[in-house]
Amino acid sequence: MLEVCNVVKTYELNGERRTILDNINFTVADGEILGITGKSGSGKTTILKLLRGIEELDSGYFELDGERIGPDADREKLKFLVRNSAIHLQRNFGLWNGPAVENIVRRLNFLAEGHEGLPEPEAFHYDDLHEEAMYYMRLVKLEHKAQHSSNLLSGGEKQRLILARQLAAKPRLLLLDEPVTMTDPGTKQEMLDVIKNIKKELNIPIIVVSHLPEIHMYLADRVVYLEDGKVVETGEAEQVLKHFLKDIVEKAPLPEMSGKEPIIKVRGLSNRFSLLRVGEVLKFEDLSLDINKGEITALIGPSGSGKTTLLKMIEGLRYPKEGDITYLHNGEWLNIIEFTLQRLDLRRKMSTMQQEFTLSPHSTIRDQLAFKLRLKGEGSLEYAREKAAEIGISDEYLDTLYKLTEVTEEEKDKSLREMNLSLDIYSKLFPVVTKDTVDEHAAEVFEALDLPMSVLDKTPYQISGGEHVRAYIALALVSRPEILMLDEPFGDLDPVTLRDVTNSLKNINRKFGTTIVFVSHHTDFVKEAAHRAILIDSAKIIMDGKPDEVCDKLIEMSHADYLEHDISDLIEN
Repeated sequence: MLEVCNVVKTYELNGERRTILDNINFTVADGEILGITGKSGSGKTTILKLLRGIEELDSGYFELDGERIGPDADREKLKFLVRNSAIHLQRNFGLWNGPAVENIVRRLNFLAEGHEGLPEPEAFHYDDLHEEAMYYMRLVKLEHKAQHSSNLLSGGEKQRLILARQLAAKPRLLLLDEPVTMTDPGTKQEMLDVIKNIKKELNIPIIVVSHLPEIHMYLADRVVYLEDGKVVETGEAEQVLKHFLKDIVEKAPLPEMSGKEPIIKVRGLSNRFSLLRVGEVLKFEDLSLDINKGEITALIGPSGSGKTTLLKMIEGLRYPKEGDITYLHNGEWLNIIEFTLQRLDLRRKMSTMQQEFTLSPHSTIRDQLAFKLRLKGEGSLEYAREKAAEIGISDEYLDTLYKLTEVTEEEKDKSLREMNLSLDIYSKLFPVVTKDTVDEHAAEVFEALDLPMSVLDKTPYQISGGEHVRAYIALALVSRPEILMLDEPFGDLDPVTLRDVTNSLKNINRKFGTTIVFVSHHTDFVKEAAHRAILIDSAKIIMDGKPDEVCDKLIEMSHADYLEHDISDLIEN
C-alpha cells in the first residue's frame, strides 16, 4: 500500500519560488489503480518523480509497504525506492537489439549478476531466466513476438516490452506517466488491457497520470483531480472527471464551406519508405487526393499507416518516386516536387507545425515572431534573393535553406552542417524586423487566438500551457500563410486546453480562410475541428468523408472499447 501525506514541492524558476505541489494527500491500495488528472502544469508528473526518487520533496512524506520516505531521505531509503518502484514514460524506446525476450533475460540477469550481459544458452541458470522472461512477455501480451527482433516491433509493442522490463524488477509500485497519449486507438486499447492484466496478476498499487478522461473511465478505480498543485477532489472517475471538465468552454461552430475548390492536387504518388522507428515498410501505390481551399482536413489512421509520410510529401519535405503534388499558386498549378524559382514564393505562403513542437525557452514570444517574419514576411524573399546573389549562394541553395525553416531543429542542424553553414546564415540573408512590424502582424492573429498582447514580451516559462500552444500557433500564422500543416501537434493537451485551442483553430479558419491539413490520433479533436477526415491504413486511403463517420470506422477497425466512454457524456454544457 502507498500513502502520500502532506507532500510539498517547490521549484525556483527565473528567480521566482513556485509551489508545484501543496499539501498533497492520497492513498493507493494493493491491487488498485489510482488515476491522476488535471490541466497541464498542475503537478501530475512531479508526483511521480517524487515517488520514484528522481526529485526530493520539501516537506511531508510518503510510505510504501511501511517504509517512510521524507525530505531528508538517506541513500538507503532512495535505494529502497529505486528497487521497489518502476516508472514507465511515454516515448521511451531504449531497447537492446536482438530477440525481444532477450531484453527481459538481460534485465533479470542484471538483478542476479549486476549487469545486463546476455548469458550463454548453455549457462546453468539460462533456462530459468528464459522461463521467467516469458512470464513477463505473457503479462504484457507479447509472447507471440518473443523471438522477433526488438527493432522490428511496432511502437506500441516496444512500449509494452519496455514495461515488461520494468515489471521484471518486481516493483511494489508501478508509476505510469501518460502511457498512451501519443498513440492510435488500437495501440491505446492494447496497452490499457495490459495495465488491467498487470493489476489482476501482480496486485500492486498502480498510479496512472493522464489528462484523457476516457483513459481514467476505462482503467481507474478512483481519480485524483489536481489544480494548481492542490488536490481538488478524490473519488469515482465519472464524478471527479465531471468536476474537472465543468469549466470547459462550449464548442465553437465549424465554419461553413461555400464550395469545394481544390488548392492542392496529389496525383499518382508511389514510393516505398522504411519506418525504422516502428519497424515497418510503407508502400504508396498510385495514391491521389485533393485538398480544398479553406477546408480543414484531418488525416487519421493507425500508427505507421503513412499519415505523417503523406503529409511530408504534400509539404514538399519528402519526395515520392513517382507522382505529382501541385499547388494553385497565382492562378497556375505549380509542382512542389520540382525546383523552380516560384517554389520559394509558394513556400512563403505555407506554414507547418511538426510533432512535439516547442518554443525556444529563453527567447520572448516577440523575438520568435520577429524571426518568423524575417523569413516569411512581406518582401523577405526579394531581400534574401539579393543578399544570396551578393554572397554567392545559388537559387537552389536558397530554396533548400528556405525548406529547412519548416523541418525539426535536429533535421535543420544536420542539413546545415552538411552544407558547411551555420544558423546565422539566416540573419545574413533575411531582413531585420521592427517592433512595430511584429505588433502589427501579431495583433489580428492574437485576437483570433484569444491571446493577450502582453504575452509578446514573455518567455514560454512565464505563460500558461494553453497560452504556450496558442503562441506556437501564432508563430505559424504570423506571416499570414494561406496553408497551415499540423502533424499531431496537440496530443499532450488536457481536454480543457484542447477545447480552447480547437476553437482557436476554427476561428482562424473562419477569419482568414486558412486551408488547414492536420494529422491526429485524437478522434474527439478530429470530430470537433475538421470539415473532412481521410482514413489511411498501409499507405492507402480507406475512407474519405464526414469526420464522425470516418472516426467511427477507425474506432471499429481498432476494437477500441475504451472509446465507449465518450467525453461528451461528462460535459454538462
